[in-house]
Amino acid sequence: MAHVTTNPTDLPMDRAAARPMSDVSQSTAKSYWRDNLRIMGALMLVWFAVSFGAGILFRETLDTVRIGGAPLGFWFAQQGSIFVFVALIYVYDFLMHRTEQKYQVDDDNE
Repeated sequence: MAHVTTNPTDLPMDRAAARPMSDVSQSTAKSYWRDNLRIMGALMLVWFAVSFGAGILFRETLDTVRIGGAPLGFWFAQQGSIFVFVALIYVYDFLMHRTEQKYQVDDDNE
């Protein structure tokens, strides 16, 4: 049976508990938030393009294609943008997890 430890000092350095944000230098914290805002901005742009662009602006063009009997523009306005929004939540989680590891503020081991 494998040895299971709950003491963070027993973990290898790459698995040790992360520092709280209060222990991070101000320049590191600024870089972390800049990356966070960049991620959120990019994901919000995708969300806007799908929900407003595909559902409203390009609806007539997209309506030439049908999905399950419904025009594609209508589908994006009613369901597609919701699916994309849920997918963006998972993308945000993945990207933020990677960003937190980059700045050593990941709290997965707590």
